[in-house]
Amino acid sequence: MDLIRLGQSHLNAPDLIVSKICLGTMTFGDQNNQDEAHQQLDYAVAQGINFIDTAEMYPVPPKAETYTRTETIIGHWLKNQARDKLIIGSKISGPRRGLGWIRNNEFSLDRATIRNALHDSLTRLQTDYIDLYQIHWPERNVPLFGQYQFDVANEIDVNGNEKQWISIQNQLETLAELIKEGKIRAIGLSNEQPWGVMEFLRPSKQYGLPHITTLQNAYNLLNRNIDFGMSEICYREKVSLLAYSPLAFGHLSGKYIANPQAVGRVTMFKGYAQRYTKPNVISACQAYAQLAQTCGFSPTELALSFVYHRWCVGSTIIGATSMAQLQQNIAAYQVKLTPDILKEIDAIHLRYTNPAP
Repeated sequence: MDLIRLGQSHLNAPDLIVSKICLGTMTFGDQNNQDEAHQQLDYAVAQGINFIDTAEMYPVPPKAETYTRTETIIGHWLKNQARDKLIIGSKISGPRRGLGWIRNNEFSLDRATIRNALHDSLTRLQTDYIDLYQIHWPERNVPLFGQYQFDVANEIDVNGNEKQWISIQNQLETLAELIKEGKIRAIGLSNEQPWGVMEFLRPSKQYGLPHITTLQNAYNLLNRNIDFGMSEICYREKVSLLAYSPLAFGHLSGKYIANPQAVGRVTMFKGYAQRYTKPNVISACQAYAQLAQTCGFSPTELALSFVYHRWCVGSTIIGATSMAQLQQNIAAYQVKLTPDILKEIDAIHLRYTNPAP
């Protein structure tokens, strides 16, 4: 398994050297029980994967009765591992999702909330530190999870006043304290927009606060928004992209083409994957599946190989509900797409540009 250094992690701590594939865990505690989760973790590590991604909110979709299970399951496994051989990433949930049962509705990303959330994650994970601590989504008003345009109306509260957000500088100052205390090694963002990334970078340069190491955003054949604008930011500012949802909730595996009611997250959790309900999603999936067949690949291999080896991707977060899926997903790393195939992919992309933003 190839390894990379995440961003400028060396600025705050020793380099974070991670595998090009990261094991995502958002099924642990709902679709996968603890034994199944531990089997996945053991197998991933045996294949050379040292990077594990989780969040306080997981499993997904988030529910009051399952919230925190994923970190707890990982913690039972992690306590028996060589901790210094693994890179563990977790995330603090922001507001604006209507998930009032998370931290008793303490959502504002102020100093107390960040510190309390990290303390609880460390306890569940049974570790003294988290290698990469990320803000799961911004506190401020931004388009999220299938929304595709900024809505200025959301800047005003029910009383007609401009909404107030904890400043990005204040968030960074709290994270800087936690790095100094040795509780986290590096910081990252998730589901962030270009303005937010640059605004996190500005005070880090101006006031010597921690530099953003990673950006965890969706990136796949149906959603290449990163390619325009954000990829340049990541390149010039040395921020590593952690690409999640490389199979677009299973759509790019081709299984929903043959059977729209196939068992999977889309059919199990109705209404949750709104990103993938838009008009050109199925047509694009059909085109990519046909290209894969022509090239002698499975749709899964085509979709994963594209993201795995994309120049702008640091590490790709994969998830699975079965060992067979996990094995196939990891094996797809060995698939290399030729320049001619990449040209065909771009031709489809121009025909169906970002159908699932």
